Amino acid sequence: MKYYIVDVFTEERYHGNPAGVCLLDEWIPDELMQQIAYENNLAETAFLVKQDGYYDLRWFTPEVEIDLCGHATLGSAYVLMNYVDETMKRVEFHTMSGPLTVIKEGDLYSMDFPVRKPIPCEVPDLLEEALGVAVLETHIARDLLVLIKDEDTLIHMNPNLTLLNKIDKAFGFIITAKGDTCDFASRFFAPAAGIPEDPVTGSSHTTLIPFWSERLNKKVLTAKQLSKRGGVLYCRDLGSRVEISGKAVTHLIGEIII
Repeated sequence: MKYYIVDVFTEERYHGNPAGVCLLDEWIPDELMQQIAYENNLAETAFLVKQDGYYDLRWFTPEVEIDLCGHATLGSAYVLMNYVDETMKRVEFHTMSGPLTVIKEGDLYSMDFPVRKPIPCEVPDLLEEALGVAVLETHIARDLLVLIKDEDTLIHMNPNLTLLNKIDKAFGFIITAKGDTCDFASRFFAPAAGIPEDPVTGSSHTTLIPFWSERLNKKVLTAKQLSKRGGVLYCRDLGSRVEISGKAVTHLIGEIII
């Protein structure tokens, strides 16, 4: 099976978020895909099967299959457009979250994703203790969005993941603040899914974009994810959809023996 690792939401290798991309001729057992994802030990491994006019796409963390992943979707489009068909400028994926399209313009790849607008909720018990910082607000969608004071607090935050894992409020935890060098910044943690800290999380921006678009009264925004590897995302609020754009670079091309 042909296998690629692509660093996504960056122009530099060893930055952004590495995604594994597996090209299949036909589906293999779910258990085997989960074992491959565990063996790869990346935040996400994507599996693709070509159909008539589109690709089926599924995503696995080291622990579970998930319903939406941004960086592995962009990474999958990057592989198809650079190594399978260099004339391809648009690709449609069929996924657990419905049809997703990616369009290539120059070296920028733009994804059309559904919105996951958060609604206000009570601050869960243990959250402030787990994060070690003051929590201003919490909002819930698939993930728990946590608003904190500023970008500097976000950068230096060192959460207790054992405590965070005891909070079963959501799949993951989006910690965010208004940006100093961008419109908004964030970090993302999903210890229950085998992702202590995700370097750059496309799917969290389906929640972050509508949240910050309303707060800042802007439809076009630039975001940064302030993990150790870091990444930049170019965002547009389209109402019921969002556009998330970024760049990517190849790290590895190989084969997995199945």
